[in-house]
Amino acid sequence: MSIPLATLLAVTEVISRPVKTPTEITGLCYDSRRAEAGQVFFALKGHKEDGGAFVRDAVTRGASVVVSEKEIPESGVPVVIVADAREAMADMAATFYGNPSQSLKVVGITGTNGKTTAAFLTRHILDTQLRRTGLIGTIKYVVGDREMEAPRTTPESIDLQALLAEMCDAGCKAVAMEVSSHAIHQKRSRAIEFDAAVFTNLTQDHLDYHGTMEAYFEAKAALFDSLIVQRHKKGRAIINADDRYGRLLFERISKKLTTITYGLSVRAAFRATDVRFDSHGSTFHLAARGRTYLVRFPLIGAFNISNALAALAASFAAGTELRAAVAALASAPQVPGRLERVPARRNFQVFVDYAHTDDALRNVLRTLRELNPARLIVVVGCGGDRDRTKRPLMAAASEELADWCIFTSDNPRSEDPDRILADMKTGLRGTNHELISNREEAIERAVELAEARDIILIAGKGHETYQEFADGRVPFDDVKIAKKVIDSRRIELEEEERL
Repeated sequence: MSIPLATLLAVTEVISRPVKTPTEITGLCYDSRRAEAGQVFFALKGHKEDGGAFVRDAVTRGASVVVSEKEIPESGVPVVIVADAREAMADMAATFYGNPSQSLKVVGITGTNGKTTAAFLTRHILDTQLRRTGLIGTIKYVVGDREMEAPRTTPESIDLQALLAEMCDAGCKAVAMEVSSHAIHQKRSRAIEFDAAVFTNLTQDHLDYHGTMEAYFEAKAALFDSLIVQRHKKGRAIINADDRYGRLLFERISKKLTTITYGLSVRAAFRATDVRFDSHGSTFHLAARGRTYLVRFPLIGAFNISNALAALAASFAAGTELRAAVAALASAPQVPGRLERVPARRNFQVFVDYAHTDDALRNVLRTLRELNPARLIVVVGCGGDRDRTKRPLMAAASEELADWCIFTSDNPRSEDPDRILADMKTGLRGTNHELISNREEAIERAVELAEARDIILIAGKGHETYQEFADGRVPFDDVKIAKKVIDSRRIELEEEERL
């Protein structure tokens, strides 16, 4: 596969280019280690490193032209200077891969919490109607029947466009994708044409990257601003009317963009009423477009009602018949690590959830409270090298809503786990807690404490199958560890009974 360099440069803002440049380009790359003959290498400015430092490596491996925001002396190959290297990379990638988003129904989902579940539900609905769809998100990437590991929630623009092109080649008709605030800010999702974009909510997270809640909100809002200027699709905005930032976003864009609201709010266009749930699933009435539908689906919690509404509205915006979408939700899949039940074979219940913000943790704990446990025990930690200000908030949420809290490690990364726990302790006021920095030992302690009708929540890591330390990652899966501990405890009790 090749394409004229002139065709690629025509879609971005070029400040200067050498007279002599390659005529045909065989690929694009931003990682010098993946450079090959005939490719364009994008020298991106990063938070920690400058891509210009890797030009020589890329050229040695075969890159035939460099795109940069500045001159790179002695590069050995032609250097094209552009106004914004990330914009250029996104625009050129879309062109190189044939603008695949124009051939797919594309639903993008952004927000602090709920992106993964809303994406799974949306993809499930679209899949039942269109038979072959894709998924891009935190847990995995799916191309039709093929699944692959997800290195990041939203890939870099080159990888993202390549993935969308692969979906087109595989016969996919639609894709549901999570769009992270990092991806929007770094313009990874630029040049994608969306049929619908969903805003789930905004709560404190990623302030280590964005700095302030205002900047975090602006990053999210930029996705919807991009819908306004799309050339080939009239995208629709799907906004959570129950969220404060959702209402701010509605005020900002509703006069410029077709907007559908959802929530429990009386004014929401897709509204849930008569909400009920137990440990096996939920029901509610959907009021939308002048009709009422009974919705049944196997997930629990008010936040999952919100996720279901988002998926229904987004699927409708992408062309799905609403009654069919409602019917599809009845067979929705369990989302890995999102209130995932661990088989216990005991008289208590264990759930694993990804909740890693105080808002998400409160939502999950409140949901489990409504199941009327004898006691609610939570095992939770906070990640290292991330926003320290949310650590006491996570601890306070746990202390307020759980009967017993076991604070432990999450992904410490380069930080001392005890320092992270010390930060969490500043949010505590009571004594219903203990600190066990080893996560497996913390899970063992929770199972040891559990009695009849108790519920254990293991929060923070969800679907992750590793624990990240300063010197690398080690295998660690909350669900597998919990199963192992429960089975071990069951065997010990059976032996005690025989004695």
